[in-house]
Amino acid sequence: MKTREQRDLFPGALEMMILKTLKRQPLHGYALVQQIKRTSNDLLQIEEGSLYPALQRLLKEELVKAEWGISSTNRRVRTYKLTAKGAKHLENEVSRFEKMLEGITRVLAPGES
Repeated sequence: MKTREQRDLFPGALEMMILKTLKRQPLHGYALVQQIKRTSNDLLQIEEGSLYPALQRLLKEELVKAEWGISSTNRRVRTYKLTAKGAKHLENEVSRFEKMLEGITRVLAPGES
């Protein structure tokens, strides 16, 4: 059973982080996980069991596209790239998230009980 700190992210958070990471550069799955982990200063660790279903949803919605290639270690990998539709979706989702975060911050503000 997961501890409180290991709970899943809120719905849509993983997809938003994947899209944002792919906006910087196309990556294959393992590199994507490592980049999210590194960018979050090791606070976020994405499991393969969450990553690949999320990538499949993003592919199905045409928010990302994938191409087969060869990694730096000479292995066959599927590299994911953000689409124009994905970039627009990311912009909308980040805006919605920022509004939600602002509301939560206001509710949690000290002295506002």
